[in-house]
Amino acid sequence: MKVVLFCGGYGMRMRDGVSDVPKPMTYVGPRPLIWHVMRYYAHFGHTDFILCLGYGARHIKDFFLGYSETASNDFVLRGGEVQLLSSDIQDWTITFMHTGLDSPIGERLRRVRALVEGEEMFLANYADVLTDAPLNDMIDEFKRSDAVGSLLAVPPQSAFHCVQLTDDDRISEITSVQELPLWENGGYFVLRPEIFDHLPQDGDLITDACRPLAAAGRMLAYRYRGFWQPADTVKERTALEAAYRAGRSPWMVWTTRERPDPLQITIAEIAAGAQV
Repeated sequence: MKVVLFCGGYGMRMRDGVSDVPKPMTYVGPRPLIWHVMRYYAHFGHTDFILCLGYGARHIKDFFLGYSETASNDFVLRGGEVQLLSSDIQDWTITFMHTGLDSPIGERLRRVRALVEGEEMFLANYADVLTDAPLNDMIDEFKRSDAVGSLLAVPPQSAFHCVQLTDDDRISEITSVQELPLWENGGYFVLRPEIFDHLPQDGDLITDACRPLAAAGRMLAYRYRGFWQPADTVKERTALEAAYRAGRSPWMVWTTRERPDPLQITIAEIAAGAQV
């Protein structure tokens, strides 16, 4: 199944005002976020990738054009020649498509329509969020439905608390946002080509396509309370890096690294574990 990755946005929350490196190219361990996302899909057998490029495209192109397998694989060096003991991307197909500097995600998807329109369904992702969600289960549920699209639904990640007030401004209850019956878009999609019938030019995938489809009962959610973590802020990315160094990286489903109970672990906990 083809995987469309949206990796051309500006990533304003991660920008330092100097670098033009796009957010999916920020590193966790020896590899960038986009690589971790692609390894996740490859683990489930999906190795045909379409990269929707835009801002900072040269960084993504240069990374793959100059890819070094030795950075994340064991190897033997004999007589000056490298013999890999394992490989990351040798069986991957990666299509690089420039989809505009300022295009919204819906328009980026429209611009690669010809590459996925003949598929029964395809996968899509923001390329900057890590999870260990059971992708095959999500796909299977979608296949059994008549929905046009499905997205991973996760609890809110905010640490804020909501307060319930009485008429005289007394607080009657304090509840963590994560305890509320709310779900947010986790950024992992399964889509049928019919999605293009609902995408206007220069439209947004969620606002202009998924929202009307949801109102018509044609969108599906896969609820997941396990590990899911964006890297929208420097704090979140630093925590992911600390977790990687500590060997506690549940999103790396393709490895034998320690994988704590996904129903219990949070990014704060794995960061704290990295400091112990």
